[in-house]
Amino acid sequence: MHPKNIAIENYTYSLPADKIALHPLADRDGSRLLVYKDGGIEESIYKNIHQYIPEKSVLVFNDTKVINARIIFTKPTGGAIEIFLLEPWRSDYVTALSATTTTQWKCFVGGISKWKDGVLQLRVADYELRIELKEKLSDAYVVEFNWDGGAGFAEVIETAGKIPLPPYIKRVADVEDADRYQTVYAKDDGSVAAPTAGLHFTEEVFSSLSQKNIVTEFVTLHVGAGTFKPVKAVTMQEHEMHAEWIDVDISVIEHLIANLDNLIVAVGTTSLRTLESLYWLGVKALKHPAAESLSLTQWEVYDELDGSVVVADALSALIIWMKTQKKSSLFTQTQILIAPGYIFKIAKAIVTNFHQPNSTLLLLVAAAVGEDWKKIYSYALENNFRFLSYGDGSLLFIQKNSTN
Repeated sequence: MHPKNIAIENYTYSLPADKIALHPLADRDGSRLLVYKDGGIEESIYKNIHQYIPEKSVLVFNDTKVINARIIFTKPTGGAIEIFLLEPWRSDYVTALSATTTTQWKCFVGGISKWKDGVLQLRVADYELRIELKEKLSDAYVVEFNWDGGAGFAEVIETAGKIPLPPYIKRVADVEDADRYQTVYAKDDGSVAAPTAGLHFTEEVFSSLSQKNIVTEFVTLHVGAGTFKPVKAVTMQEHEMHAEWIDVDISVIEHLIANLDNLIVAVGTTSLRTLESLYWLGVKALKHPAAESLSLTQWEVYDELDGSVVVADALSALIIWMKTQKKSSLFTQTQILIAPGYIFKIAKAIVTNFHQPNSTLLLLVAAAVGEDWKKIYSYALENNFRFLSYGDGSLLFIQKNSTN
């Protein structure tokens, strides 16, 4: 079946509210770990994840950092306007976050009917932040931020904003979340949601992996609010997958080529989408070596691109294209939708949390393990695993050549 014809009603389950983790455990690596391989399930904890991964494997992590994307303006009357940063508008993240006087962002706006004045003024530390609506989009707004004082916008929102907890964690973010809703290796500002599979990893876990000669690599995919977007269409053909920015150093791609015979494990759905996107971008580079830019849309991998290209050839073509373009890293957008019917090219296993019903993340899991996703989720529910962002997780070995 073509993924366009998938009915989302076949990828749902009952998730009781008491199974959703509202707070993280005291110890990151104490979270429970469900290990699925060749149809079998066993339990462990993240502290012992190295025991289930062979020597010389490569674990790929997403080192994006969550920004304080929620800015709440309270009017003198008590009404609140919430501005939720999504992504820079017609700019890149580095430029937008390092701006020192003005920047425009695509934003969600809550309480828009209360925004009757042209410019909102918010006192932040020793400077004044001025916020103005510039344009209404189909699904959001373009918002302009202006301030004096020389601080970079990253510093401004660090002070003015709040950590953007997912909508299903129905509580106010507190001091603990500023630390625990970040991975210990978070580096590059840009996400409005955490790559939650990585929340369980500690320096001790990394040490255990290293002692077993398991290599770690880092890519960047800035997670957008679209990761929480439910599929409301009857079939996937009517659902628009969210696009996200990836940033991958050329050395990472070279290292992937050198390790294609070893187990490559994506830590998180974002890392997995990045890895698989690299293959298809390489296929495009092979087909269009003179292209000035490369990106990936939702259905290309199913309808237009040649999936028979050898992985090493695709990645090598991508490196050649980058060198021709004088790029040391690949910074572009991917809209890839991984759903049942997808054939995995690079990743052979995935570390991931338990995801919402009717979500593209659940479709990705089903693409990896086939109909066994039902067995995995039933086991997790029956054995009181904690679900979603602050919950427990799993190590899933991808079924070979699964067409599901």
